[in-house]
Amino acid sequence: MKFRRIVHALLLLGAVLGGSVAVGAADRPGELPREIPETARSRVRPVTDNPSLAVKVDAEPFVARREVFEYLLDHPEFATHVTSALKFARYKIWKTPGGLGIDDGWGTVGTFELVHVGDGMRLMHARGTYQQRLLPDIHGQAVVVIDYDAQPAANGRSLISAAVSGFVKLDSRILAIASKLATSVATAKGEKEARRLVKLFAKTTSAIDADPAGVFDKVRQHPNVPARELEEFRRLLSLPAAGRTPAASGSAAR
Repeated sequence: MKFRRIVHALLLLGAVLGGSVAVGAADRPGELPREIPETARSRVRPVTDNPSLAVKVDAEPFVARREVFEYLLDHPEFATHVTSALKFARYKIWKTPGGLGIDDGWGTVGTFELVHVGDGMRLMHARGTYQQRLLPDIHGQAVVVIDYDAQPAANGRSLISAAVSGFVKLDSRILAIASKLATSVATAKGEKEARRLVKLFAKTTSAIDADPAGVFDKVRQHPNVPARELEEFRRLLSLPAAGRTPAASGSAAR
């Protein structure tokens, strides 16, 4: 049934690029953080109240500029241009009339939306389909919570500690029952995929921090990269505009 790929793809639908976090955000796996308001909670309750799978993964803290981390987190379409340009991941995200579309490159397609933005928290809801060649397609929903804390570090960076909570609900009653009967196996696979996702978060922000100009140049050459977000990204990284060197920029300022 390739349950590992289903879990991985549905988690990707909700958290494209973000971070890691502390376990204290929710009382236990299967509960949303208390800080999420009721209006947002009610929108995802059909998934979180009775999920086929619920996991929570803590990640190794990593050092990055908080503003860069949050920009990528809040601009998932642009974030996939970054990860693709760096050859870190193959999935794609694009804007649709109903939200954001996603294709993980391995058979799962769907849409997702950012339901709630809070200080150190993002709540996302996704709908996806796992397309199979010889078996019927598998449909499901996912709710992903990214909860993070950023503490000051050297050189204007932050030590980011985060956790990802994922709730997956399969539309098929038979598959949902099967997944619950194999709870320990399904949970282990879900946690493994979530950890891989978090490693991607840290790897991407670390690459940007190590060589901002080099990363920007790769993203700039990537096909169909949004011009507005690219310019915002350049400014965020404090890089000179095209055709201007840092020395020329300083001369102009004088």
